[in-house]
Amino acid sequence: MTRVIHTGDTHIGYQQYNSPARRRDFLEAFRTVAEDAVAADVDAVIHAGDLFHDRRPGLVDLQGTIDVLRTLDDADIPFLAIVGNHEGKRDAQWLDLFADIGLATRLGPTPEVVGDIAIYGQDFVPRSRRDELDYEFSPRPDEATHAALVGHGLFEPFAHADWDTERMLEEATVEFDAVLLGDNHAPETADVLDTWVTYCGSTERASASEREARGYNLIEFESEAAGNDEDDGVAISRRALTDTREFVFVDVELEADEGIDRVQERVRQHEHDVEDAVVIVTVEGEGRPITPAAVEELALDRGALVARMNDRRELPDETEEVTVSFADPDAAVRERVRELGLSDAALGIDETVRNDELPNSNVRETVERRVRDLLEDDRAAFDPVPDREPADEDVTTVADQLGDTDTESTAATASDEGEGEGEEEGERKGASEPAGTEGTAATTEDGGRADGDGETDHASLGDFA
Repeated sequence: MTRVIHTGDTHIGYQQYNSPARRRDFLEAFRTVAEDAVAADVDAVIHAGDLFHDRRPGLVDLQGTIDVLRTLDDADIPFLAIVGNHEGKRDAQWLDLFADIGLATRLGPTPEVVGDIAIYGQDFVPRSRRDELDYEFSPRPDEATHAALVGHGLFEPFAHADWDTERMLEEATVEFDAVLLGDNHAPETADVLDTWVTYCGSTERASASEREARGYNLIEFESEAAGNDEDDGVAISRRALTDTREFVFVDVELEADEGIDRVQERVRQHEHDVEDAVVIVTVEGEGRPITPAAVEELALDRGALVARMNDRRELPDETEEVTVSFADPDAAVRERVRELGLSDAALGIDETVRNDELPNSNVRETVERRVRDLLEDDRAAFDPVPDREPADEDVTTVADQLGDTDTESTAATASDEGEGEGEEEGERKGASEPAGTEGTAATTEDGGRADGDGETDHASLGDFA
């Protein structure tokens, strides 16, 4: 018999709710899986994608991951994995680096044999490219009595599916006994064309909708199946992770005459449960409008690590008159910038930085070339324009904002908080759209134009005012 742990969606590096403690939680959950693997003396740990939360994990996250993989390596437990949509890069993958140093094996169309199993892999593939897939795999070796495919995506027959599982199984050149999946954070199992298709779920709650305990699958492959329809030689069982961060869910159904007092009363009823926990308060029903900050502060005062309130009610709009303006925001920004008395050079640089048609990777080079040419040919271009010159305090403010702001840090905070809020509204399971090019990712994740090193280009603007 061959026994493996099937895990995935560890999302290491996710600073959920902008909390450093939550970021550590995701790494520690992965560490617990590895320690369980050593204690149970399994034959392999199989990871079904999204080891990292994004394609550019921090150094601390990389070091921590390597340390966990060394724990498995020291126990002679192979780590077999595929690339998910969150971490996928355009060229070499982090998984390739771990393979190069002997700590992991990247699964693919050629099987990795562990005990009696031939294990194949299929990285995440964007929906637009799935019609091109031929599902051609190398033949199963004679010494393997079972074959398993590891994949990442939303597969039928589960909710929100966009991947045709039956077509994959019918067109595959290998007959699989099990398909081990990642991407859906809820653990689920189904029989599709006499093949077990199973999700292991995530190892930490990546959204407030993930209320069930986190964990992984333990899968046992018998050396020889019994040869009848009732026993295919594959047994899938669930193992819970008991040491993950506690989430306290406070659900409040308000009556028409109830308001914040009732919500705060319900939070106080959990007074002994909220210490170091993530507290999620969900308000439904009727009742009066409630300011979330007052509820969240109450939980934080009682020792909660994080507190969030989600108001799911459709409250009437008490505003009698609303004025909507359809002015062009870009034009308004340009007009305001010109009123600040910046030099012609600074105005030109501003236009370059905010030019949507200029590829992200070319912004820094274009700005540097423009500044270099001006310094050589026309230093007067950096002189402030008298009839546009504002008060000194305004110039200083703009220089400070555009020259000294840590854009990446600010954007990262906004990204984490935005993602957390979206998840609290009931995001289906925490998966994102397919990863695009690295340049696109830099724009999305850093909140501004970035070069290949992930540094924004706004810093130069304040120097030329």
